[in-house]
Amino acid sequence: MARRSTASEFHAQAIPEPARPEVWVHDVTRPALVLGSTQRADGIVDTEACERAGFEVVRRRSGGGAVLLVPGEVTWVDVILPAGAPGWSDDVHRPMVWLGERLAEAFTAAGIEGSRVHAAGLIATEHSRLICFDGLGPGELTLGDAKLVGVSQRRTRTAARLQCCWYSSYDPATLTRLLVGAPDPADLRPVALVDADTSAAVVRCLAQALDAAS
Repeated sequence: MARRSTASEFHAQAIPEPARPEVWVHDVTRPALVLGSTQRADGIVDTEACERAGFEVVRRRSGGGAVLLVPGEVTWVDVILPAGAPGWSDDVHRPMVWLGERLAEAFTAAGIEGSRVHAAGLIATEHSRLICFDGLGPGELTLGDAKLVGVSQRRTRTAARLQCCWYSSYDPATLTRLLVGAPDPADLRPVALVDADTSAAVVRCLAQALDAAS
């Protein structure tokens, strides 16, 4: 299911009740600085810089650090996973790793080989509490030394909403300019880029794989 809206509107979308397996592909209509569930704008966000650049500031109910969303530069996919469906587990980490494995298969099918799924716990860095893509969590993908896909999760008793994104263009300086006390962009983990056509193929392969598994 394809959707277009602001990041704040999409993050406010509730997990359906009753839930069924779904793939939501979302295009943001406005640039957004999305904070993690434990972050607060005070002391972190340069609100004047965000206003000048036209970025809305949103806080999600998943993940840890800040994420940059710019129209046309990011692929954002949510997977709705009902309790009991293939990939579900009471262990909150396992559905994320399951999705990461499906994503790695989709990237390979789309022509990007060599991605790796992080199956262990969170690997934090000096800057990952502030900037999400600098760390590495369960189910997230790397390509060489670069981070390829970020994964987070929202969860109810009856379903999980697994959220993931990757980039076709990414300028870390755009993100750091919106934050107070941000590190030098050169000190951040590199981010792997995926062109728009390949990203569309990844989404198709992922949807096919999830349809086959359900």
